[in-house]
Amino acid sequence: MNIRLYNARILTMEKNRDIFRGEIWIKNDRIVYVAGEDELQNDWNKADVPRIQWDIEYDCGDNLLMPGFKDAHTHSGMTCLRSFADDVALDKWLNEKIFPMEAKLSGEDIYELTRLAVLEYVTSGITAVFDMYLTPDTIAEACMDTGMRCVLTSGLNNFSSSIEQQEREYLRWNKRNSLISYQLGFHAEYTCSKELLCNMAALAHNYHAPVYAHISETEHEVEECMARYGMTPMMFLDSLGMFEFGGGGFHCVHMSNDDMDVFRMRRMYVITNPASNLKLASGIAPIAEFEKRKIPVAIGTDGPASNNCLDMFREMFLVSALSKIRENDAASVDAMRVLRMATVHGAKAMRLNRADTLAKGKLADIILIDLKQPNMHPINNIAKNIVYSGSKSNVAMTMVGGKILYNRGEFNIGDSPERIYEKCEKIVKRMLSE
Repeated sequence: MNIRLYNARILTMEKNRDIFRGEIWIKNDRIVYVAGEDELQNDWNKADVPRIQWDIEYDCGDNLLMPGFKDAHTHSGMTCLRSFADDVALDKWLNEKIFPMEAKLSGEDIYELTRLAVLEYVTSGITAVFDMYLTPDTIAEACMDTGMRCVLTSGLNNFSSSIEQQEREYLRWNKRNSLISYQLGFHAEYTCSKELLCNMAALAHNYHAPVYAHISETEHEVEECMARYGMTPMMFLDSLGMFEFGGGGFHCVHMSNDDMDVFRMRRMYVITNPASNLKLASGIAPIAEFEKRKIPVAIGTDGPASNNCLDMFREMFLVSALSKIRENDAASVDAMRVLRMATVHGAKAMRLNRADTLAKGKLADIILIDLKQPNMHPINNIAKNIVYSGSKSNVAMTMVGGKILYNRGEFNIGDSPERIYEKCEKIVKRMLSE
């Protein structure tokens, strides 16, 4: 399908390229042309650009096209637990509320609950998710059926999945697929035996693959690991050779200098989840220190049981605002850097290197930000408006792989929202009655 997005302001997120007015052309799932108005006119005059028969010509109304946000840590299937286990400390939240309910979930349940999450992702301008949950196969099927780009990772622990299962999933979902890929992972140090973690590291070495996990989310987690192994979670995992080929850590709130040195040495990504960390009283991650040490930071929402919404605008604001409070410095973590975390860094953390910017040959994962709303005026600085005053209401259109999944309140994900809501309500009622 050939799509022309015109009459737009464009923020490509390429380095040293400011916002400009122009057009983006798409063929199937790729961007084939990005140009400013002057460049476009010049190319037309030179006949360097072929005349194309368009399937869709989309007038952007002088609004902003930019790369979609990358939710670099989420648990989509946890939509069933939204507002179910609130106002509880993390250890009780997991062991007394979350784990018992999750034991009642089937793969078919998680398929439907993931589709519900996709509805929310696209209204928040999210075009790719890094999803760690119980049944990766049905998560992948839900994302393929709705058109959402998804990077799967395992929540391997002592109670679910196995090394053998993860290897099967890794090989299956890394076969050529336009929407789904898979990275190795495990839940956390505190839910895995040392033997299991050693086997996990061996799997990573076998495939020369990066590994992802929850790391140092709470002080309690760090203290328990110190008591068990005499090391922080990061130092213990590194001692097993876990991150020889890179990877990333979700949360990374309570990090020592040595932990951060290892992150830098292993070229790992920090994936911060500020709303979840606040709601569960886990703490405030040292984002400014990560940046100082040149450790790349991406942003995730975490799951809808601990957030409770899948909203990248709120996450972006919190990343910057919390750093300013933590560092006692209003200049800490500039808005443009936060926008890079939510787009470019997220894509690279997820190994989606063709979804980071808007340029020829890149994946057509694009969102349209409505600038014609009160919270976007005056337009002194569009990037700062997006981070500091933007909201889901500003997402006019979400496109993944050249397919428009959401357009001004209308969904194009293969089913109606009402049917998805109805199915998910039935799942929750059944779980509560069991």
